[in-house]
Amino acid sequence: MYSKLIAALTLSFSSLTFVSAEAQTMADKPVSNPDNAPVVAEYFEEETTLLPDSLQALPDSILYAPDGRLWSEIPDYEAVGFALDTLVEFPPLPLQLFLPAVYDHFEFADTVKVGDPMFSGKPELRFLEERNINQRNMAMMRRHLFFQNPQNVKYNMAMLLKAPKHYETTINPLDHKIAIHESVTGPDDRATLIAEEVKKRHWIRAFNASIQFSQAYVSPNWYQGGNNNLNMLGQLYYNVKLNQEYHPNLLFDFTAQYKLGINSAPDDSIRNYSISDDLLQLNTNFGIKAANRWYYSFIGQFKTQLFNSYKSNTRILRSAFLSPAEFTGGIGMTYDYTNPKKTFSFKASLAPISYTLNICTNDQLDETAYGIKPGGTTVSKYGSTAELNLFWKMAPNISLRSRLFTNTDYSRVQADWENTLLFEINRFLTTQIYAHMRYDSRGVRAEGTNWKKLQVKEILSIGFSYKFSSL
Repeated sequence: MYSKLIAALTLSFSSLTFVSAEAQTMADKPVSNPDNAPVVAEYFEEETTLLPDSLQALPDSILYAPDGRLWSEIPDYEAVGFALDTLVEFPPLPLQLFLPAVYDHFEFADTVKVGDPMFSGKPELRFLEERNINQRNMAMMRRHLFFQNPQNVKYNMAMLLKAPKHYETTINPLDHKIAIHESVTGPDDRATLIAEEVKKRHWIRAFNASIQFSQAYVSPNWYQGGNNNLNMLGQLYYNVKLNQEYHPNLLFDFTAQYKLGINSAPDDSIRNYSISDDLLQLNTNFGIKAANRWYYSFIGQFKTQLFNSYKSNTRILRSAFLSPAEFTGGIGMTYDYTNPKKTFSFKASLAPISYTLNICTNDQLDETAYGIKPGGTTVSKYGSTAELNLFWKMAPNISLRSRLFTNTDYSRVQADWENTLLFEINRFLTTQIYAHMRYDSRGVRAEGTNWKKLQVKEILSIGFSYKFSSL
């Protein structure tokens, strides 16, 4: 339909005459009656011809064909679809019409038949359909030119000459050599910005430092009584591991962390504060790949405290640096899994052969409570060790970190299960829930309670944190 309209207008407008609105007014006749419209020659010395590239049919104009009939009376009028109040604009010609014909690639013939509809009738798709028809006509014209009139195609992309080569020489006086380099004489199409070489990151590091607070105030006349207290919990966490993207057959993970909890002690007549948590802990895991996600591995752990801790209202020492301390090392297998999004990881290490060294160097403590003979400072034990580590990023600002470590010498079982649920309010403000459960098969019953083998510690705090990571 589109091509029929163009053909009809092109053939008919070569001799089409125009009667303006001014001529209709002079005739003093209604424009709706074409039979009484005046002849063109009565008002114009020369007939005005309307060129196709500037065709404009105004609402108050009458169009006549060369034989004197009104354009609306021509039988093809309805087929052409041209109305008297329509502004007709020809689409711009493609730039390919004004460029030399260059054969660049082969194109199959268009499979659209002549009778197939070209328009869907949807106004919102009209401009896309017109563009598609224009491109299709250009492709058909190029194909006809290439295969029906090849003598008019002067250029072939595959046969065009290449730019001449130019060579430059560089003399190196150190080794007495002359190097010849090729340089491009044409325009330089190389990138103006050179990307910096990405260095391989063999080690992935992570650091986190936080300080948490909790506070309570009770007025002196509070009906239930109570004491004011201020609690502080500081944590340092550092982790370094081997990047398995570059070392898929090796496994290395090292973690160092320190926790210090201090509480105000209003009931202690000797000290104003007490230490509730003091732990320096080092963990390492090294392995060589055995199968899919399984590694032959060595796991090790060392833990102790840094400060002296006393019983309330006394000068009796409960713990000190290296009193007690514990080192555990074992050989076994490790299973390591991390999901593709790095939001979940799980690591399980089983060491059926392990070595444990208990240490107590302070003579104010009873070394026999740690299995050491009277007067000694260390004791060695052999047994089995297992360690489970889990990390789960539940949401962009919520994460769970869990660790279970158990050791046995087949006469005593000890297990520590630590869980930290972290809520990141913003970059520096965090809230966390820390729960530590410890099991000791030789635990001593606390006075006045039923607590014996199972020990529990739970802390809910809010505070500040700073962290960085290599990823």
